[in-house]
Amino acid sequence: MVVRERIEQTEREILSPRAALAAETRGREKPEAPCSIRTEYQRDRDRIIHCKSFRRLKHKTQVFLAPEGDHYRTRLTHTMEVAQISRTAARALQLNEDLTEAIALGHDLGHTPFGHIGEDALSKYLPGKFSHNEQSLRVIDLLEYDGRGLNLTWEVRDGILNHTGDGIPSTIEGEIVRLADRIAYINHDIDDALRAGIIAPEDLPAEPIRVLGLHPAQRIDALVHNVVENSMASDTIRLSDEAWSLMDELREFLFDRVYIGSVAKAEMEKAVRILQTLGDYYFEHTELLPPEYRPKDDDELAVKICDYVAGMTDRYALMKYEQLFLPRSWMVE
Repeated sequence: MVVRERIEQTEREILSPRAALAAETRGREKPEAPCSIRTEYQRDRDRIIHCKSFRRLKHKTQVFLAPEGDHYRTRLTHTMEVAQISRTAARALQLNEDLTEAIALGHDLGHTPFGHIGEDALSKYLPGKFSHNEQSLRVIDLLEYDGRGLNLTWEVRDGILNHTGDGIPSTIEGEIVRLADRIAYINHDIDDALRAGIIAPEDLPAEPIRVLGLHPAQRIDALVHNVVENSMASDTIRLSDEAWSLMDELREFLFDRVYIGSVAKAEMEKAVRILQTLGDYYFEHTELLPPEYRPKDDDELAVKICDYVAGMTDRYALMKYEQLFLPRSWMVE
């Protein structure tokens, strides 16, 4: 018995009947020979960690645009926090931890520079709204590995696509990531807003703080315990009604005081202008797009430009804007 087969047998013996077993994956779009030591979900996790779009997350904004300080979250640290919460819940519920981790690590690969404001900016070029979850699938399927894609399993792709929006994940592991994403961003965005002095502890809604705790670690711990306790005998991943209501109150507070009404968002219009100015420029100068982003015909031009701009880090977008639109010093001898 090879190592992979031993791991698959262990999954059958110890995981819940609700769990997605690696040996029973729906497979990949392009079939591959199995690995002798890793399951299919472990291979997906490794491919995500080693791809370029994952590394770029460290220079993409979570909430605060170009923050001055080393301790604010980036899209990468957010991703790691979601993975940690997801793995804890999956292990406690005897679900497939490898699948959960792979979905969590890949869920934001398609995110734009400058946080969610980047999604709004790029929506200008598309018939519908630019959605980072759908873009994550484009990254996975079409953009990574020089256009060959990562060729991930159906279950990982499904979880990434449906971690947000109206879709529902087809696996219970995907449901874990969907809820863990919300638990993570609500609590770490409050932490960052406190660190930035945008809000004070006394501003936080009283009831959620009284029940869940003042410190983000306390709230996350309380919510993860609640998820595990309420999901053990359920067909879905869920919080109690009270815990969901308390978390929703914190989320509404964030939208009101941080995401929308915050001084930290004063630079949002500038971020939109940067991304749309770059987009407009590449519409007029398609020859300056990198070769892998050049469209085959006019019908895919907008999508290819969005692929390129969405893949930029914050600092690369700023550098390209400066390079293309700001005057540079020069000397005359």
